[in-house]
Amino acid sequence: MKKELKKQIKQDELLTGVEHASGWASTHRDEVRVTLIAVAVLALAAVGYGSYRSHRQASAEKAFDEALTIFHAPVAGEPDAALTGGTVYPSAAEKNQKAAVAFQEVSKRYGSSATGRRARYYAALAQLELGKTAEAEAALKELSSGGDDALVRGLSRLTLADIHRSNGRWDPAIEAYRKIIDDAGSAVPRDHALMRLASTFEEAQRTPEALQAYRKLIDEFPSSVYVSDARRRSEYLGGRG
Repeated sequence: MKKELKKQIKQDELLTGVEHASGWASTHRDEVRVTLIAVAVLALAAVGYGSYRSHRQASAEKAFDEALTIFHAPVAGEPDAALTGGTVYPSAAEKNQKAAVAFQEVSKRYGSSATGRRARYYAALAQLELGKTAEAEAALKELSSGGDDALVRGLSRLTLADIHRSNGRWDPAIEAYRKIIDDAGSAVPRDHALMRLASTFEEAQRTPEALQAYRKLIDEFPSSVYVSDARRRSEYLGGRG
C-alpha cells in the first residue's frame, strides 16, 4: 500500500511540474524562444570549441612527435645509423640545434598546454647537449616549480639536480633531489632520487649523510632495484668509519 502511495505521489508531482512548466511557457513565449535560441547557440559553441581543442591538441602532438624524431635521430658514424631509414645528421651539434628550434616552436605555439611544457623540457635537453647550460637551467627551473604535469615537473627537478651535481654545486643538487624525495606524489621514482642523493653526499665527502641516505633507501624502499647497491655502499662506508 505504501509503495503504491509513494508511486502515486511521484506521478502527481511530475504532472504538477509539467503543468507548471506548460503554463509558464504559454505565457512567456518570447522568453522561451530567446532561451531556446541561446541554448542552441551555446551548444553549437561548445561543440565547436571541443572540435577546436581536439584539432589543436592533435596538431600539437604531431609537431612534438616531429621534433622528438629529430632529437632521437642518428648521427653519421654511429653504429647502424644508416639502417634506421630516417634522416642521418652529419653531426650531433647540427641535430641538437635543429631539435632545439623545433621544440621551441612547439612550446611557443602551444606553451599553455601539457604538450607545450613537454616541448620546453626537451628543448632544454637539446640546449644542454649544445652546451647552452644557462638557458637550459633557466627553463628547467621554471618547469620544476609549477604546472599540472607532474612528470615534467619531476624530470625538470631531476635534470637540474644532475646539472648541479656534475658541476660540483652540492647544496643546490641536494635541495633538488630532496624536493623529489619529499614529494609523495612525485612522478619520478623517489628511490631513484634517494640513491642519487646518497651518492651525491658521498661525492661531496659528506660520509655521515651519505650513510644515512643509503640506510633510508634500504629501510623505506626494501623492494627497490637500488637496495643491493645501497647496502653495499652502506656497509663500505660504515666499515670505513
